[in-house]
Amino acid sequence: MIHRVTAPGLFAPPTYSHACVVEAGTKLAFLAGSVPLDARGELIGAGDPVRQAEQVIANLTEQLREVGSDLTHVLTTDVYVVSSNPAVLSAVWEVVEASGLSTGPHASTLIGVACLGYAGQLVEITATAVVPEAEEGDGA
Repeated sequence: MIHRVTAPGLFAPPTYSHACVVEAGTKLAFLAGSVPLDARGELIGAGDPVRQAEQVIANLTEQLREVGSDLTHVLTTDVYVVSSNPAVLSAVWEVVEASGLSTGPHASTLIGVACLGYAGQLVEITATAVVPEAEEGDGA
């Protein structure tokens, strides 16, 4: 079970929670940074942080599917954006919001950075998610 907490004595975050608490015994997945590369390793959305964010979310969705989870089970993310411009960070965050990651809402940090690992890369997301137990008869 996931318990999402927003501390009433703190500034209310716009679309995320301050903390997520998971009961002991829950299976967790710690996902390496999702990057804006396609299956061939080619950069998607050169120069376009919004398009790169969309590809990163698609890749994160695939990572989650592979471990038996999905965007609704994400507890925390770190969203890295190569920019010091708050408007650019906000544009990337709008992609995160639209993706369903904020459904929980999950706990997240949006970070402007100087560079990321691949040439031309503008966005990366790391995540931690619950891997729900398979229900009887669901084939898993």
